[in-house]
Amino acid sequence: MRRETGLTPPSRAPLSISDGEGTGVRPSAPSPSEMERGRGGEATPSRGGVARALRDHWPTPVALILVAVVWEAWVRWTHTPAYLVPAPSAILGRAVGGWQYFLGEATVTLAEAFAGLLVASAGALSAALVMAHARWAERAFFPLAVVVKVTPIVAIAPLLIVWLGFGPAPKIAVAALISFFPILSNAVTGFRSVNPRALEFFHSLHASRREILLELRLPHALPYLFSAYKVAMTLSVIGAVVAEWFGADHGLGHVIILANANFDMTTLAAAVLALAIIGISLYAITDALERRCLFWHESNLSTQVDR
Repeated sequence: MRRETGLTPPSRAPLSISDGEGTGVRPSAPSPSEMERGRGGEATPSRGGVARALRDHWPTPVALILVAVVWEAWVRWTHTPAYLVPAPSAILGRAVGGWQYFLGEATVTLAEAFAGLLVASAGALSAALVMAHARWAERAFFPLAVVVKVTPIVAIAPLLIVWLGFGPAPKIAVAALISFFPILSNAVTGFRSVNPRALEFFHSLHASRREILLELRLPHALPYLFSAYKVAMTLSVIGAVVAEWFGADHGLGHVIILANANFDMTTLAAAVLALAIIGISLYAITDALERRCLFWHESNLSTQVDR
């Protein structure tokens, strides 16, 4: 049945996001206290404590330990030299013994990666806002973003070093280029994934562009943005490392190139281990923020039911 039009809500009523059903006004999202209880009154993983976290994530460390044990046994049984395949125990010993060295180099790489991610975020989100409102902008500029995406980063990095020098600027530029496209594509999709009825409702209230962005488009885009940053954060680290291969005095990329030149596979593997820890940590932090901010979203609710 068609809704009656021409009714004006009270002037003090806040704008709300529509779900496209019923009256067109979304019911209030469950509060964090309500979300603390899953099926059968149990607490969700975010509030369940250490025991629940271990129960949910035990497959990961078990799988890693199993791979390390098999790897160690194979190296010892075949007497493979360390300059070919170092044993996990040697890699761990090198990483622990030189933790200050690896921490300092990792700090340099992370600083370059985060700076590049900030640059990519500023450019991609601004472009996504324009493309979400203007189809001609998407048709004009999105192909250029695809060209940047498909261009091998190893072909761009040497040129950027020639143009920008051997300082942090080319590393930041490479990190920004490699993480730009995932943010742009997901942001454009997210800003457009609004219910048409909700958008009409906001227009009927004479909402400004800013109110529509903050109250409608941004909440709908958050799931897409978190998915984008799960990919972009790790890609920015890869971009910084690749740029360090072509000219750097510090950073994990510099450590890898130097160790490879000296056939020091143990140090090289320890640097790769540090990169793996950084990547897993960044992904886990982003995933935890997503669960905290989007506790009301269907993806998190379905995950709780599956558990």
